[in-house]
Amino acid sequence: MAITDWPTSERPREKLLKNGPKSLSEAELLAIFLRTGIQGMTAVDLARHLLDRFGSLKALLEAEQTVFCSSPGLGPAKYALLQSVLEMANRYVMEDLEQNCALTSVAKTRAYLTQELRGYEHEVFLCLFLDSRHRVIVFEELFHGTLNGAAVYPRQVAKRALKHNAAALILAHNHPSGETTPSDQDKQLTHRLKQSLGLFDIAILDHFIIGDGQAYSFAEHDLI
Repeated sequence: MAITDWPTSERPREKLLKNGPKSLSEAELLAIFLRTGIQGMTAVDLARHLLDRFGSLKALLEAEQTVFCSSPGLGPAKYALLQSVLEMANRYVMEDLEQNCALTSVAKTRAYLTQELRGYEHEVFLCLFLDSRHRVIVFEELFHGTLNGAAVYPRQVAKRALKHNAAALILAHNHPSGETTPSDQDKQLTHRLKQSLGLFDIAILDHFIIGDGQAYSFAEHDLI
């Protein structure tokens, strides 16, 4: 039976318009993105099949292009559409952080950093440079490393902070292994950066470690 033959209250698009997106299951949300099904499957059936095949919505959204496009009902056009949607969502969160205090938008800060660092196979270290009201001035990736770590130089971080006239920073880096527990090296680096930037009255407000969709906050664990 086609979705158009379903009762109106059960159709994903109509359900979203009436009750909001939170009322939909992951399969229903994905079905709206897919728009159409394939032979023998409605868009909802196809969405359920894809979620089963990838194991989760997160895995589907983070799939490499070749894997994504090899799946039934998907292809380059859908991949391009998905990447566009993800990037718009990321820019929306970033714009909100630029206009509001990053510390009062911890969930959005965490979501932005998680999205920004997803999918890297090597370690990346970045900074959110903040003004005196803790609004984002600019976001920069400063160091790239191997699977085992990134060489981070406090002098270079301080140089960029002074260039942007930043009053505070939020640090972040990823662990490609997926493990978010900070290593002794992570703790020592955070301490060195806090000391170095403190000489210029620039505060380190938090340090996030991103791994496998999770984000560990140093501030939440009293490590800043």
